[in-house]
Amino acid sequence: MTDKNSGTHGAILQDTVPAEKDGAIVELRNAGKAYGNIRALHGVSLKVHPGQVTCVLGDNGAGKSTLIKIISGLHQHTEGEFLVDGAPVRFTTPRDALDRGIATVYQDLATVPLMPVWRNFFLGSEMTKGPWPIRRLDIEKMKKTADHELREMGIVLDNLEQPIGTLSGGQRQCVAIARAVYFGARVLILDEPTAALGVKQSGVVLKYIAAARERGLGVIFITHNPHHAYMVGDHFSVLRLGTMELSAERSRITLEELTNHMAGGAELAALKHELSQVSGVDVEELPEKEDLTAPVAASPEGTS
Repeated sequence: MTDKNSGTHGAILQDTVPAEKDGAIVELRNAGKAYGNIRALHGVSLKVHPGQVTCVLGDNGAGKSTLIKIISGLHQHTEGEFLVDGAPVRFTTPRDALDRGIATVYQDLATVPLMPVWRNFFLGSEMTKGPWPIRRLDIEKMKKTADHELREMGIVLDNLEQPIGTLSGGQRQCVAIARAVYFGARVLILDEPTAALGVKQSGVVLKYIAAARERGLGVIFITHNPHHAYMVGDHFSVLRLGTMELSAERSRITLEELTNHMAGGAELAALKHELSQVSGVDVEELPEKEDLTAPVAASPEGTS
């Protein structure tokens, strides 16, 4: 990993005074991103602490993808501050983020479906043995290491030789999480990891998100599902149209309140009023704001 004081890759702004630390690995302070005259993100503040899951919720177009791109080094913020370990940073490439221990697992996993699980685990970072110029892949060591690391995360696969494409979506997500942990991630950004999964496989992924938290990682869980977020989250932030509508610790918000923020209670009330002017629409069938709730699920298998 790059030393934070080395200036490598231009990740640390050396001409600024480091902010006072409060234990957060990653912090955004009134951060924003503009593309020309279009503001995709504005005034967003967020903290990610080790051993905690920070859930960022929002509908399509809320600004979740832009937030990911800033923290992962794909894009640079155009307003506010971005700090890592209390010091202002401005990543210029995703490598800068990786060097600081920030890894992103995207919804469309970067795997080669026909390659074995162990090959995908080390894809691009293969272990080798022997002197140059006859170095070769250390296949046995990679297999043993992949198996050990997966088991450390509670992932037990019968055959690491099987193509990763034969695994379920939940299992592939979990392999990607274990890989990021092995290669030194301190902060794990998960981009909608349960979006395309069924109830059971979503439960599997949530289990390993909790496992990553137990290993001391700071997790940013991007999702549009408040039920999944509430099962593992320690802090909840709701984005709407590029701004932070809600930021609350778990102890200060219920699942019902979180669901209501996600459902857009005020917007639904306005829609109900508009539809009341249209003949043939029974607005009485639409839920009231206070009805936009759902029961707390007892386990991941009980979610919908």
